[in-house]
Amino acid sequence: MFQLKENALVGIVTGSVSDQPIVDKVTTVLDEFGVIWEYNILSAHRTPNKTAKYASEAESRGVQVLIGIAGLAAALPGVLAAHSILPVIGVPGDLGPLAGIDALHSIVQMPPGIPVATVGIGNGKNAAYLALHILSLSNPDLQAKLRDYRLSLKDI
Repeated sequence: MFQLKENALVGIVTGSVSDQPIVDKVTTVLDEFGVIWEYNILSAHRTPNKTAKYASEAESRGVQVLIGIAGLAAALPGVLAAHSILPVIGVPGDLGPLAGIDALHSIVQMPPGIPVATVGIGNGKNAAYLALHILSLSNPDLQAKLRDYRLSLKDI
């Protein structure tokens, strides 16, 4: 069973509960900008049919961007992209024996025609900001909030 949220614009998917600290980084930013999100734990390897079903149905429910967070083999973002034409942002998990380097290499090596935008290892915040930028293309209010946010960065 999926944990779907009415009016969610961003679908966040992780392969396991161990990715929760990265999810928290994503949701904190989305909440600050007032963007509704949903979160599901789905594995590219343990629950491939459920993962494919979620990705293929997300667009019809109004989700506009998918964020896949995965470590180790990190197939999850690619599986999401294979089953949806929505933009997919991959976040390499920072756990495992190679501290996310393996996940980073896996996510960025997608075949032609099935892209996954990839942020740095464990960088849930940038995944959220990238999702916001994508959403702002059709949302002037969100675009204005992003402009204000960017201006505030000059003071840091």
